[in-house]
Amino acid sequence: MAIATGARPVVGVLALQGDVREHAAMVERAGARALPVRRASELSEVDGLVLPGGESTTMSRLLETFELLEPLRERIADGMPAFGSCAGMILLARQALDGRPDQRQLGGLDVVVRRNAFGRQVDSFEADLDFTGIEGGPVHAVFIRAPWVEKAGDGVEVLASVPEMPGSEDAAARIVAVRQGAVLATSFHPELTGDERVHRLFVDLVRQA
Repeated sequence: MAIATGARPVVGVLALQGDVREHAAMVERAGARALPVRRASELSEVDGLVLPGGESTTMSRLLETFELLEPLRERIADGMPAFGSCAGMILLARQALDGRPDQRQLGGLDVVVRRNAFGRQVDSFEADLDFTGIEGGPVHAVFIRAPWVEKAGDGVEVLASVPEMPGSEDAAARIVAVRQGAVLATSFHPELTGDERVHRLFVDLVRQA
């Protein structure tokens, strides 16, 4: 059932590791009420969930430690909107390359991602991206030890790719933002730029779900 027009949906931010505070601030600016989520009882209270950046293998282990892995898988399978940035994208994918053998996936997106695909911390970079579904000009994207999407299933919409730019021969045309139904993911960190348009897109998905 869709949320009434003008109502503030409750959007959880997975608060086990990563840019929790930054995402919560952007969720509030985008018109939703942010709620930190560390327990299954808190997960049951939200209309959608943000999975922030961080370290995907650590987050995977913490999901199991806090007994959130299976409840989160079930909520996503049942249609709960989810948005993952960087490590969150890795967790949402059906398969992650270059990860630990014991890393768990949530399977909300029919994509194969490669961890740390753009390189180490020193290889972090920024780029302006044309982003399908977002008006007002390019989205400025910050990439920090970011993944990219190596393969996307037929039901996945590609929203943004890295443009050609000086020194970007290996990165050019790599997929860095995708959507499948109510699940959205970006390789980059939209919570770090002050531009809440990606979060507004997600809050709109939550309202419609």
